[in-house]
Amino acid sequence: MKLNLRIWRQSNPDSLGKLEEYSISNAHPSMSFIELLDVLNEQLIKNDQEPVAFDVDCGEGICGSCGMMVNGIAHGEPKQTAVCQLYLRSFQDGDTITVEPWRAKAFPLVKDLVVDRSAFDRIIAAGGYISVNTGAAPDANSLPVAKENSDRAFDYAACIGCGACVAACPNASASLFTAAKVSHLALLPQGHPERKQRVLNMTAQMATEGFGDCSNHGECTAVCPKGIPLEAISSMRREYIKAMFG
Repeated sequence: MKLNLRIWRQSNPDSLGKLEEYSISNAHPSMSFIELLDVLNEQLIKNDQEPVAFDVDCGEGICGSCGMMVNGIAHGEPKQTAVCQLYLRSFQDGDTITVEPWRAKAFPLVKDLVVDRSAFDRIIAAGGYISVNTGAAPDANSLPVAKENSDRAFDYAACIGCGACVAACPNASASLFTAAKVSHLALLPQGHPERKQRVLNMTAQMATEGFGDCSNHGECTAVCPKGIPLEAISSMRREYIKAMFG
């Protein structure tokens, strides 16, 4: 199949960027979109042209590094998939596909489709962990956790930190990401000793990084490759109010 690509090219953060057009005639429906970019880069290198810079690691929708806008949608049209899980069978022969990086103040562009998402790391470093001594690993089932809580904690913990929620949000809010990290620890007994300071520190760091606030558009959960529900943000807000006034 033949596909036409309009890809954002920008050599560095200070240069002007633009969409450049490319054509690939040997694409196959079973290819992932990342593999298509690899084919394009091989084509560019053979022609002594600069390859397109993009992030990728696991190729299995786990690491979250492959985030980009595909036809104006974070990760592309199919729901609950990362770009590495976006296959060319989702497109028609002859389609033109526009590819751009995440657009957010807190995600400064590095080059082409690569953005700096270290703001997420700093939010985690502010409290997205358990530092208290909770003892050795207990035997299975020795620490009772209600099934509803364990299921919700598992759902929230599935967040891969890709940044699609930020890219899709009109406010460039990181609320869904931060809420997933805050809420899954708040639901487990091991996370209780630090739960108040955790939510205060992480939300403060989120604001410091320049992310916007949530105004309940719901675009974040619509593009999340792991389907993190909007209820995570409600849970984080409850945790915040309890920490401030409880």
